[in-house]
Formats: sequence, structure tokens, C-alpha cells
Amino acid sequence: MPMMAEILAEHTALTPEEAEALRRLTQEWHLIADLAFSDLVLWVPDRDPNMLWAAAQVRPVTGPTALFDDMVGDLIAYQPENLVSEAYLSGTTTRTSENKLQAGVPVDVTAVPVTVDGRTVAVLERSTNRLGLRATSTLEDAYLEIADVLCQMVEHGLFPLPGHPADPSSSPRVGDGLIRVNAEGDITYASPNAVSVYRRMGFDGDLVDEDFFELTDELARRDSRANPSVGEALYGTEVAEFDLHTGDSDLRARILPLVADGEPDGLLVLCRDVTELRERERRLIGKDATIREIHHRVKNNLQTVAALLRMQARRIQSTEGRDALNEAMSRVAAIASVHETLSQSYDEEVAFDDVADRVLRIVGDVSAAHGQVQATRRGSFGLIPAAMATGLSLVMTELCQNAVEHGLESASGQVLVEPRRVDHALELLVSDEGKGLPEGFSLAQSKSLGLSIVSTLVADLGGEFTLGPNPAGRGSTARVWLPMDEVPDHSSLS
Repeated sequence: MPMMAEILAEHTALTPEEAEALRRLTQEWHLIADLAFSDLVLWVPDRDPNMLWAAAQVRPVTGPTALFDDMVGDLIAYQPENLVSEAYLSGTTTRTSENKLQAGVPVDVTAVPVTVDGRTVAVLERSTNRLGLRATSTLEDAYLEIADVLCQMVEHGLFPLPGHPADPSSSPRVGDGLIRVNAEGDITYASPNAVSVYRRMGFDGDLVDEDFFELTDELARRDSRANPSVGEALYGTEVAEFDLHTGDSDLRARILPLVADGEPDGLLVLCRDVTELRERERRLIGKDATIREIHHRVKNNLQTVAALLRMQARRIQSTEGRDALNEAMSRVAAIASVHETLSQSYDEEVAFDDVADRVLRIVGDVSAAHGQVQATRRGSFGLIPAAMATGLSLVMTELCQNAVEHGLESASGQVLVEPRRVDHALELLVSDEGKGLPEGFSLAQSKSLGLSIVSTLVADLGGEFTLGPNPAGRGSTARVWLPMDEVPDHSSLS
């Protein structure tokens, strides 16, 4: 099924501003679908104005569907009796209540012109399954009245309103709780769920006929967590959301100003009890703080181990033993640098450039005893998954140490680290300007502990590791390729 953006780009002559207005409409139109108990289809004109394409579709969650097939990608030609064509050409809403049949189901259809900057750019087709509508009740009447107001706003280019866009994960929806407020600020309808939400917040009376602004101001005064956004949302002219907390309960509200016949027509208020959600968030924040504290303590312990290894290395007379301890110290310090970064972040990803620069400083400090080595980074690692960061830091440490000890033979020179992101992967090049690889060198037969560590870690991360001549001239270049889409959780070194 084609995407809306593809249909707009391939088949219409709409401007970028008009296309963006339609995108914003489809981001918010679930509200109309749920209030009208209707399927919605967005029809856009082809470059040939006698043809229209179905660019998007949404079904209601408050009632049964009227359209059993996906309409997106369908094409209709102009027909005088077609409501969509009539609405597009006339610029006015057209409707039928003849209960025309769709797959044997009686369906009412309304076609609403979508206006952007005074021009009709699309048509919103509203199809209602008559079999799904229950006997008329206060709830149905209130929902349908608000749906008609919103459709009128679409026709006049007033919906969606500017302001806070709906967030599918947190914004209240029609079924969570709905309040209708008239132009005088009085509540004319409150759904049963909305009444329940406000009772949990400490209001015991009926919401109908209450002054919504006074009621919400009173709840805001009880809120122990002062929220200045409440006043802005209540008395503003844009869509807004705010949270209220009283006692042990939390409420999230979404305010939409309504306009009917060119005049302000009160508010549509959607509300949701988010007490359990906020409690889970508070627990997660506590767990995040605990995890960061653990990372901080691990970092401190590893730094202590690295310091002990450094002290021990200074006391050993054997050059071979001292070098081995220094290498171990570098490995421990590299892991500590990752835990230091993780202790300062809530994210599941690590800004690895900071870790890489610490590793390069460690390598430079260790090699200072043998010569002046300049270890530099050219390029950016970007964000690296936390599960991958420790392994990558060790890989980089081993490759840099190998370049210093074997490429430069512990003499002065330059080690260049070049990370780059290519097609959902990370490519890392570590190059030196030393004498190069010995004749007949084989990575598979190498007895180097460092290269063995690199091979194992790269394999655990699902990547590739090669070592060959430096294409830029003298020396050698190690190349590591790691996929970034999914990082397996292995630990072959344990």
C-alpha cells in the first residue's frame, strides 16, 4: 500500500505547505473518526483535476468500520453524483442519508472539503456504519455535535489548530474521557470516564453545569507540583496539554478550542487518568538513578584497579612484565571510561566520541615511556548502543596499542583513528605509519593477545575485522566493520 507522501509527490500538484497541512490533518483526524463513529478517507486531486486519489484512511475505535477494504491508492474519476467530486468542485460539504450499501452494510456518507489558505486542496470523506450506531443517547449526541463542529472547522481551514501535536503514547483520546465546554465556560457534557477521572482527582459532584475554568483552577491550586502550563492551556487559543496532580492521582488533559459559524464555541477537553503511568515513570526514574550510581561505582573501582596496575608496573624491573601490566591497565581504564559515560546519561545510547578521546589519551600516556606518539581521531562515532560501547572501547584500545607497539615498534609516530557511519553500520580504521606487516602475516595464525581480543569482540558484535597495508602509504591499517541495527548480547571473553 503506497504511503501518503508518495501519493502526494507522484500524483498531485500540491505545494509543500499544502502537503504539510494535510499531514498535520491526518495526525489529528482520529479525533473526528472517533467522535463521528466513522471511517475517514482523504481524497487528493490528481494533476488532472477530474481525478482524485485516496491518500490516507483511518477507522474509528468507538464503533464498527464502514469500509472493509483499504482505500489508500484507489483512484476515482469525476462523476456528477459522486459526493467527493461534488464537495471538491463546490467547496462545500455534501452529504447523503440514503444509507447506501457498502458490502451489504447501510452507510451514511459526508464529504467535507479541506481548505488551506482559502483553497480547497482535498476532500475528507466520512462514512458511518448505520448498523453500528446505538439508539440515540446523550453520549452519541454530544460526540456527533462535536464531530460536526470539527468538520466545519476543516471546511473553513481552522482544523487542525496550531499548538501541541497529539502524541499517540501519552495524549488523551476520546475513549479516555471527554468534556464539552460551552463558550461561557460551563460544562454541557461529560462522558462517564471523564466523571470517573475527576472523582479520582477529588471532585465529588457532577461535572455538568460546573464552571470548567473554576473547577480546573481549584484542582491546580491543590496540585503540590505547581504547573504554570495549566493557565496557558485553559486561556490560550491553541491546542495544549497539561498534567494535574492531587493526592495520589494524576490527570492529563488536552484542550482544543472550538469555532462554529466563525465564532468561538467553547472547548473540547479530553482527559485521561495517568496515575499508574506516572507511577511507572517515577519507578523507572528511580531505577535509572540506581543504574547510574552502579555505573559510577564500577567506574571508581575500575579506576582503582587501573591505578594499582600502574603502581605495580613501576616497581617491576622486567620490561616485558611492565609492558604487560601497562596493557592490562589500558584495558581496565578503557572499560572505566565507558562506565563513566554511562553514569552521566539516562540514554540507551552513548556519545562515543568522548569515550574514544579518553582512550586515545590513555594510549598516549602509556606510550610516552617509549616515544612521542600522537594518537588522533578524524571523524565521529556518533551515538553507539550502550550494549556495544564496552566492547568497542576495548577494540579501539587494543588496535591503538597494537599500532604503537608493533606498527611503530614503540617509537615516535602517529596513530590515526577514523570512524565513519556507512549504511546502518560503523566502519573503524586504525592506521599507523610504521614499517608495516611482516611478510606472510596471517591474522588467523597471529599469536598476539591484543589481536585475539579484537577478533573475539568483533565476532561477538556480529562484525568483521581485517588487518592489512596502509593504503595511504607506509604502515598498516586495521579495519573493523560493525552492524548498527541490532547488537547481539554476547560475552565470549567471560
